[in-house]
Amino acid sequence: MSKRDTKITKMPDNKSLSNGDHLEFEEKVAHLDCQMKELRKLNSTKGIDYSSEIRKLQRQQVDELKTIYSNLTAWQTVQVARHPNRPLLSDYLNLMVKDFRELHGDRCFGDDRALITGLGQIGREKVLVVGQNKGKTTKQKIACNFGCPNPEGYRKALAKMKFAEKFGIPIVTLIDTPGAYPGIGAEERGQAQAIAVNLNQMPRLKVPIICIVIGEGGSGGALGIGVGDKLAMLEFAYYSVISPEGCAAILWRDGSQAPKAAEALKLTSKHLLKLGLVDAVIPEPLGGAHRNLHDTVYNVEKYIVKTLRDLKRTKIDNLLDNRYNKLRAIGSSPTEKLRRKTQAGKERIKTALKTIPTRSKRVTAKV
Repeated sequence: MSKRDTKITKMPDNKSLSNGDHLEFEEKVAHLDCQMKELRKLNSTKGIDYSSEIRKLQRQQVDELKTIYSNLTAWQTVQVARHPNRPLLSDYLNLMVKDFRELHGDRCFGDDRALITGLGQIGREKVLVVGQNKGKTTKQKIACNFGCPNPEGYRKALAKMKFAEKFGIPIVTLIDTPGAYPGIGAEERGQAQAIAVNLNQMPRLKVPIICIVIGEGGSGGALGIGVGDKLAMLEFAYYSVISPEGCAAILWRDGSQAPKAAEALKLTSKHLLKLGLVDAVIPEPLGGAHRNLHDTVYNVEKYIVKTLRDLKRTKIDNLLDNRYNKLRAIGSSPTEKLRRKTQAGKERIKTALKTIPTRSKRVTAKV
């Protein structure tokens, strides 16, 4: 075998795979990446044309990614949703929201950096953006509790939502949290109560609300800003009542059972769409959002613009009725869902009939 052939087929050791770019089930993809990198290096240093070999490896990589990502397990989906290079709230604000102006504070305790609110423009629509922020650098991650909001964050979010309602501004929430912050201070300041108030008040807001899970959607931390007219999620995001590790610790007292718990929780977009808990699944680029940030943001923006256009055509009273019926139908049987869907229409017809003035019958006089 020639030296050139040895370079192409050389496989990297395990240490070269632990750079954060590839997940543990992407070992073959990592090998192909390493081979292409080696060939490009030889191309630049020795001037040898390896373009045909590189194209062949790229085709193999695309085929491998299609095979892997079309058959992800629930636990693998969780790993993709937690990828360190996955687009975060700051990426969406920079690439999708024009003229973003942040609104601070809950007028009660402080300004929670794990939950960002502000006014901006998406497409041609002026909106209020409410999103959970994980931070990119270590300093930012610590400042925002790794994306776990405090009670003041949820109170801030609700206050800004009511501000948007006052001026008729639609609301867009971007969900990406492992859960609400479980610290002692958060509990003392009423973590559960703050989330409960949001759950109570958000269905009553008289403006369109779109909620999108862009990464992790964990527990009540996600629900605190997750009540709206439409709930969508990215293809490889997850949405669950508890993290797989937390579920495994409760049921089996063993965190290593997280993959088993993930399967049982039915937390992937495919499962949730089938169960009727989410309204839409936004596609991600081949290999996940972390491989193509701009296409991911574009897909989310396109969904928001189209959905807002449809929601703004609906009368506010009908919007609130549809929102209420949608929430009440969660967990219902198909027959019950159909009954609820038609019941509101029947009541509107009855009300309309009552408003029609009745004409008195003419009585012909007897001669």
